[in-house]
Amino acid sequence: MNRRELLKLSLLTCGAALTSSAQGSGSTSPLLADDNASASPVLETSLGKLRGAFVNSVYSFKGVHYGASTEGARRFQPPLPAKPWSGVRDALELGPPAPQYNGLLDMGFADEYAPLFQFVGPGTMSEDCLVLNVWTPTLHSGGKRPVMVWLHGGSFTLGSDGVPMFDGTNLSAKHDVVVVGINHRLNAFGHLYLGEKGGERYADSGNAGMLDIVLALQWVRDNIAQFGGDPGNVTIFGESGGGWKVSVMMAMPAAKGLFHKAIVGSGPKLRLNSTQDAEALSKKFLDLLHVTPDRLDDLLKIPLEQYIAALHAEASFFDWGPVLDGRSFPRNPFDPDAPEMTADVPLLIGTTASETTVLVGAADPRSFSLNEADMRERLKKFLELSDDSKLDALIGTYKRNRPNATPSDIYFAVTTDSMMRLDSITEAERKVAQHAASVFMYIFAWPSPVLGGRLKATHFVDVAFVFDNVDKAPEWVGTGPDLQPLADRVSRSWVAFARSGNPNHAGLPHWSAYDVDTRATMTFNNDCKVVNDPGKEERLAMAALHQT
Repeated sequence: MNRRELLKLSLLTCGAALTSSAQGSGSTSPLLADDNASASPVLETSLGKLRGAFVNSVYSFKGVHYGASTEGARRFQPPLPAKPWSGVRDALELGPPAPQYNGLLDMGFADEYAPLFQFVGPGTMSEDCLVLNVWTPTLHSGGKRPVMVWLHGGSFTLGSDGVPMFDGTNLSAKHDVVVVGINHRLNAFGHLYLGEKGGERYADSGNAGMLDIVLALQWVRDNIAQFGGDPGNVTIFGESGGGWKVSVMMAMPAAKGLFHKAIVGSGPKLRLNSTQDAEALSKKFLDLLHVTPDRLDDLLKIPLEQYIAALHAEASFFDWGPVLDGRSFPRNPFDPDAPEMTADVPLLIGTTASETTVLVGAADPRSFSLNEADMRERLKKFLELSDDSKLDALIGTYKRNRPNATPSDIYFAVTTDSMMRLDSITEAERKVAQHAASVFMYIFAWPSPVLGGRLKATHFVDVAFVFDNVDKAPEWVGTGPDLQPLADRVSRSWVAFARSGNPNHAGLPHWSAYDVDTRATMTFNNDCKVVNDPGKEERLAMAALHQT
């Protein structure tokens, strides 16, 4: 498995606190029932009335349609707002997931890993999938609470906001914030690039899924004050493929002004798919559907099930994603520099300490028992190195800083840095270079005890702590009283950043903003601490690999 294959797999996965009170202005939102007395509050939105629920001190409104159905003639088109409705519409159940095929089913994961890869949640897949969920502690606030909009992981290929770990109840109730999670188009439905073939009608097809996110953020702008949220203080946050989406949104002109802070977890995204690569992928997909370029409108009549079958058959389905089309995206997100349009948006960015233990180990359990020769052979292929002396120097650097490491430990450390850590540092550096907004860097280093502890601080394990939902993720984090104190620290940091652009709080040592001199990095573990330039020697050794 080389670096490109691992990177694709890594961003497929995932995809699938103390209270701080905000003072309201004293005005009330247009509530149609007394929210303090009713377990079924009815709220007026710009599109119609919604009936929510009040459970565990939080009001929830689920399955709210922010966009119209994308089926039939609306396939591959920019989204339209949902049609207004009369009467009261129930918002009590999670909405339908976007159409998708879980390619992890074909990866041959051992049965013991199966519980880790449930990324879709309940509901029947549907092209009427432009829905969102809202959690808020009160509806009488004057619209002053920070708003945190979650973009789920799963690359741009699978996932939904229906995963239990993404439930916003605890984050909202314990930290006095409004939490929003959204579903949007994925894979071919969101990113089948037809711009070269279909002219103006299909010019935006390669970025339809990202345009969905823009529409959801417009809904938040227009409606979130009704739910107690501040439309002028919106944070987008995501992990893995969700981190990709956050990075990408920072370079999308249509999203300018719709969010004010950004959190990228294990998902740096420096570049988008080129039109050439997107065109090649679309040709392969059209061939599977037996559609010729001169009959693109036939795509609008093909049953959903046939698309799912084609996604199953398409060997390159990990390649779906936003396209540098010159329309939705006039430039790459963080290459060659950070986008000027979001220069004033603070950034919180980081990774876990052992990203690839689940990304590689679940697919190939032999990765946990490598000998020296196996480790060297795999890293040489992964890093695409032909010079053994450079490989020797790199491995020697990692071993010096890990005197008791096994060959598998070295393999996971190198692949984690190469796949996630270095691009996260690059994204942070380019953002810092603008001298316009603060950047904060972290490493989540808490080792999970599940599966005998072999996964350590693996990819995705931090999400349960971010959402303060460790009780909903025993398959990832286990159980026990030691989990909640770390969940308090992590979730409080994310909320503090959403509130002010600074993740510091009383439960942590002082966390300085990132710069290229000190490179201050918060290490989250049972003992949280700030380390300046952690892994400096490894970072420099990796940078030197391809220098002549």
